[in-house]
Amino acid sequence: MLLSSVRTAIFCGCRNAGKGFQNNSRSPQLRQWLVKRGQSTITVEAGASPAPAAVTVPSAATNRILGRWLVGCSGLVVGAVVLGGVTRLTESGLSMVDWHLVREMKPPQTQAEWEAEFSKYQQFPEFKIMNHDMTLSEFKFIFFMEWGHRMWGRLVGLAYVLPTIYFWRKGYFNRSMKGKVLGLCGFVFFQGLLGWYMVKSGLEEKPESYDIPRVSQYRLSAHLGSALLLYCASLWTGLTLLRPAHKLAETKNLLQLRRFAKGTGGLVFLTALSGAFVAGLDAGLVYNSFPKMGERWVPDDLLAFSPALKNFFENPTTVQFDHRILAISSLTAITGLYLFSRRMVLPRRARMAINLLTTMAYAQVALGISTLLLYVPTPLAATHQSGSVALLSLAIWVLAELRKMPK
Repeated sequence: MLLSSVRTAIFCGCRNAGKGFQNNSRSPQLRQWLVKRGQSTITVEAGASPAPAAVTVPSAATNRILGRWLVGCSGLVVGAVVLGGVTRLTESGLSMVDWHLVREMKPPQTQAEWEAEFSKYQQFPEFKIMNHDMTLSEFKFIFFMEWGHRMWGRLVGLAYVLPTIYFWRKGYFNRSMKGKVLGLCGFVFFQGLLGWYMVKSGLEEKPESYDIPRVSQYRLSAHLGSALLLYCASLWTGLTLLRPAHKLAETKNLLQLRRFAKGTGGLVFLTALSGAFVAGLDAGLVYNSFPKMGERWVPDDLLAFSPALKNFFENPTTVQFDHRILAISSLTAITGLYLFSRRMVLPRRARMAINLLTTMAYAQVALGISTLLLYVPTPLAATHQSGSVALLSLAIWVLAELRKMPK
C-alpha cells in the first residue's frame, strides 16, 4: 500500500510538472532563452570535439622544402670542414684538452678561468715540446679556433635533428626518407665522437718520441672522410628532391657517361681523402717542387719504411707522392669526361655542371701547385682544401643531372 501510494504521487507530480513546463514554454522570453541556450551548447560541443586534421603527406611542395633543408645542412657541413682545416693549419686543435657536450659551450670568462684552462693545456705534450714559451694571449687565439670549430659542429647537429623532429611530426617523410634522415642524424653524432677520438690521439704522452705532437693521421682521415660522406649524402638527397630527373634516352653512350661520371666522382673523393694524410703528416713540407720531387721524378725514400704497405700511410714522402698521382689522375679523368660529353646531346643543366667541374678541376690543381711551391701558407692551404670540397660538390651535381628517371 505504501509503495503503491508513493509511485502514484511521483507519477502525478512529474505529469503536472511536464504540463506546466509546456504551458510556460509558450512565453516569448522563455523561448528566446531556450534558443540561445541551445546555440551556445552546440558551439561549445563543436569546440570541444574538433574534426581530426588532415595528415600531411609528401608532395612536390614538401619535397622542395626538404631539399632546401638538406642542401642548407650540407652547406653547414662545408663550413665545419673548412673551419676544421683552418684549425689544423693554425695548430689549434689540441688547445681544448677536455670534451663536454654542454659545459664547454661557455668559454672562460674571467682571468682566473683563463689561467686555469691554460694550466690544463700546459700539462700536455704540445705545450711541453712545441709551445713551452706560449703566452696566455697566444693561447686564447688557438683556444677560440678550436672552440669555434666545436660550436659549429653543435650547430650542424641542431640543424639536422630539430627539423627532422618537426618534419616527422608534420608527415613530410615517406618510409624511405625516414630511414635516410635517421641515418644522417646518427652520422652527425658519430662524427662528433670521432672528432674527440681524433683529438685524444694528439694528447697522449709518447716518451719514446720527441717529434711535434700531432693527431693520428688515421683518425684525422677518418674524421674528414666521415664529414665528406655526410656532406655527399646530404647534398645528393637534397638535389634529387629539388631537381626532377631529366627524361633522357637510355642510349649506350649515356650509360657509359654515367659510369664514367661515377668513377670520376669516386676518384675525386679519394683524392680529397688523401689530403687528410698529407695534413696529418705535414707531408706538404717534404718536397716543395713541381713536377719533380727534388731532383727526381720518383724520390729515393719512397719505400723507406718496412713493410712496404706502411709507406702509403706513414711515410710523408709516399703520402705526398700518392696525393700528386691522385690529383693528376682526377684531372685527367675529368678532362676525359668533358671530352666524352661533347659527343652527346645533353640538357643545359647537365652540360653546365660538367663544364664547371672541368674548370674547377684545373683551378684546384693550380691551387695545389701554388700551395706546394710557396711552402704551404695557411690562407692558400685553406683555399686549396675548400677547393677540394667545391670539386666534390660539382661531381655530385653532375651525377644528379645524369641520374635515371624513377620508375
